[in-house]
Parts: sequence; structure tokens; C-alpha cells
Amino acid sequence: MKKFIILLFCSIFVFSGCSTPYKEQKARITEHGYKQIPPDDFIPKDLRVVSIGDSLTQGVGDVKELGGYIPYLKEKLESQKDIRTADFINFGIKGNRSDQLLKRLDQPEVQTAIQNADIVMITIGGNDVMKVFKQNLTHLKLETFLQEEKYYRERLTNIIELVSSYNKQAKIILMGIYNPFMRWFADIKEMDQIISTWNDTSSDVVDQFDQAYFVPVADIFNNYEEDLLYTDYFHPNNKGYELIAARFYTYFNEHGIVEKAFQNG
Repeated sequence: MKKFIILLFCSIFVFSGCSTPYKEQKARITEHGYKQIPPDDFIPKDLRVVSIGDSLTQGVGDVKELGGYIPYLKEKLESQKDIRTADFINFGIKGNRSDQLLKRLDQPEVQTAIQNADIVMITIGGNDVMKVFKQNLTHLKLETFLQEEKYYRERLTNIIELVSSYNKQAKIILMGIYNPFMRWFADIKEMDQIISTWNDTSSDVVDQFDQAYFVPVADIFNNYEEDLLYTDYFHPNNKGYELIAARFYTYFNEHGIVEKAFQNG
């Protein structure tokens, strides 16, 4: 009888001991089931950028010969927590016009780079304007520039279409042009209107593509209080390139370009 009582007491103790912790254990299991999702920038990624275009991509006027706006933009991008490295491939060539860039896009090296890019940056148009300017220096007419602007619209559309055909996911950034003639021909008031018209055309073309963005820079160089041009009075100096990079970076943040590029990558 004594053994039975002891056995009964032990059984009650075991059952009561198992039933109470079970609820606590279940609660603990439930608590562990809800884990916090790591933020997007928890694991930094490599950003691949291809720069194509004219001397502004090549970096003419950069006395450090580091690539114009590229080193400044690279530094800003790599300061972000979600970017481990920002790797730039530079295909800029001094003097390139839109018709020449269109032909260069057929080069296998350029095609391959674009296919692997997260972002494609383009500087083009300034030499198209310069060509018309040189050919009509003695008899400049607004109508002449407006006529050439129509052809530029067609070529620019073809450029963006071709880039998009190589990489449908890459974000395309087109930089606007500025007026470098203000110091040479300040009396030619039509130049500002011409530059504005061509920038409007570029913006209109870009608006046709969901993955493309137009970044204006003309206002940066309208600051007469600061010298932003190289000694040739045509290309930006290092300060000018630094401000261009800052403008690019501002647009990247405003439009979430890096985040969109990583989502599609």
C-alpha cells in the first residue's frame, strides 16, 4: 500500500510537471517562429555600370585623368550600405556624335558589357550641336539647328532602343547637354534656346522608355560665379565633373535607381 501511494504521488508529479511546461514550450516555439527579415542592405551587392558616349564620359578636362564624373560618382555610390563595389566600364570617346555612338554599339565588347550591366550611362548630343555650329558659323540660324534636331531625335531613339535590346533590365541614364558657348558667343542669345530645345528632345525620347531617365545639367553651368570649365572653355574641369556626379547621385536617390537595378539583377 505504501508503495502504491508513492507510485501514485510520483505519477501525479510527472503528469503535472509535463502539462504545465508544455504550454510554455509551445509559446517558446511560437515565439521562435517569427524571425525578423533582414533589410535589403544586409548583404551589400556589386553594382555594374557601363558608361558610353563622348568626351564627357571619357573625362576630357579632368586633370587627374581618372575618368571625369566617374570617380566622384563611384565614391558616392560605394558609401551606401547596400553597395559593396561600383564597377564602371568606360567606353567614352572624345568627339563622338550620336551617329558614331550608334555604330559603336555594334561592337561585341560594348554589347557584352551592356548585357552584364545594372546601369548604362550615356553622354551624347554636345558634338551634334557643335557640328551644326561649325558648319554654319558665319550664318547661324535657329532653323538649321531645329532641322538637325529632328535627325538627332531619331538617332537617340535608336540608341536607347538598341541598348534596351541588349539588356531589358538595365536602367539607362541619359545626361543632358549644357551651353559651353556662353563665354565665346555671349551675344548669340539663340544658343540657350537651342540647348533647351535639344534637351527637351532628349527628355521626350527618354520618356518613351520605362527603364530610362533623363538628368539635366545645363543649369549647373549657368553659374557664372564659379569656373566649371576646363582651359578649352568647352569641357568641364574637375569641379564641373564633381557637380555632374552629385547631380547623377541625386537623381539615383530620387528615383530609387540602384534599388530597382538590384531588384531586376
